Amino acid sequence: MQDTLAHRIQQLNPLALAHVGDSVFDLYVRSALVLEGDKTAHALHKAAVALVNAAAQAQAARRMLPLLTEEEAAIFRRGRNAGGTHVPIHASGEDYHLATGLEAVCGYLYLSHQMERLEALLGQAVLFVHDQPKEALL
Repeated sequence: MQDTLAHRIQQLNPLALAHVGDSVFDLYVRSALVLEGDKTAHALHKAAVALVNAAAQAQAARRMLPLLTEEEAAIFRRGRNAGGTHVPIHASGEDYHLATGLEAVCGYLYLSHQMERLEALLGQAVLFVHDQPKEALL
């Protein structure tokens, strides 16, 4: 049964994986910010917007590529190359495609119930965006 689910998830359109991964990434960042301490709703929103955008996700993706497994790297490439034509106004095409690749990996890991791996990668992504030294999370 699990093999069938994994196969079905691998066959999903990479933009569908990115659709789920976008929400997963956003929820992880927002949760981490809330758990950091008492902040106003406005401060939480500003911090989340700084981390959940194409440029920040692309920065994280560039640094995370060497950490991905072969399977994750294949999902990343499919997401990056998925050819979505709509690029947000405040993002370059390159950043948008790299961010989509990262989101596809997040969506894939979430849907395939690889939560420990997902949390390790998301934690690493936030560290990379904050430009902190790499911790031994993986």
